[in-house]
Amino acid sequence: MDSRTLGSLGFTSSAIALGCMSMSDTDGRGPEPERESIATIHQALESGVTLLDTGDFYGMGHNEMLVGRAIEERREQVQLAVKFGALRDYRGAFLGFDGRPHFVKSSLAYTLQRLKTDYVDFYFPARVDRTVPIEDTMGAVADLIREGKVLYAGLSEASPGAMRRAHAVCPLSAVEVEYSLWSRDIEDAVLPTARELGIGVLAYSTLSRGLLTGALAMDKPVASYDFRAHFPRFQGTNFEKNLQLVEKLKDVAVRSVATIPQVAIAWVMAQGDDIVPVVGTRRRNYLVENLGAARIQLTERDLADIEQLVPRGAVAGDRYPAAAMETLNG
Repeated sequence: MDSRTLGSLGFTSSAIALGCMSMSDTDGRGPEPERESIATIHQALESGVTLLDTGDFYGMGHNEMLVGRAIEERREQVQLAVKFGALRDYRGAFLGFDGRPHFVKSSLAYTLQRLKTDYVDFYFPARVDRTVPIEDTMGAVADLIREGKVLYAGLSEASPGAMRRAHAVCPLSAVEVEYSLWSRDIEDAVLPTARELGIGVLAYSTLSRGLLTGALAMDKPVASYDFRAHFPRFQGTNFEKNLQLVEKLKDVAVRSVATIPQVAIAWVMAQGDDIVPVVGTRRRNYLVENLGAARIQLTERDLADIEQLVPRGAVAGDRYPAAAMETLNG
């Protein structure tokens, strides 16, 4: 797999990263799903993926422990991107975010223990804690970099202003944001700011939480217990309109000898070589399909057709419920 460089400090990773969240934050945890998840991580590494994306709040620590088991004998092959700061209760409900310096450092101590390592490659807050100056939060990350426990810093879903302030005290290598054919708001200010400052982009939800897989249908909606059932894009007429948009991508996929998910991931990759898509899955068959996007070279005609078929703003509904939308662009 080709590599890409994120930021101006020299961090280079595989052109596609594996997102590990779904390996823990699902209703299907247990011995068999865990074995498949670990097998998926191993296959990703054997396929040339180097960057794994996790968070200390995914499964409330479960994800880090799972990843730690998967890479125990392969640490030298792996780059770890870890998010911190999201607070959850014993049932898994989100309680807010904590960016206080002592919490940052305490969180990393537990992360290193769960991952069975003495450093992480990327460390960044899952959201900006609006009650704590971003300089304080990222100053703590800078301390951890000086101690050798973190190699590179980043932010997630932060505003251009927060990016500038954070970058001034702790140079950032990447900002992790949702970016896909369905979610393009970063093109207004976040992406231009990142490029001005020399910061790369980790693009998550490149398949819009499954909407762009082509596997969903009106007669097969997401189950009521699925967290996506609470997201506006998966509800009622929004869901119907969005499925119609997915259908429009079929001709481009056929012409490219690709699947719709591969076209969607390839589109993100085509937006700049400073962007690394984070593709989340816990099954090997989906991993193989998703990694196939790396071989797809969309032509100028393909890109123009996609723009016409699914123009920016065509998707129906916000990407999160209202309360979660308020945590973005911090």
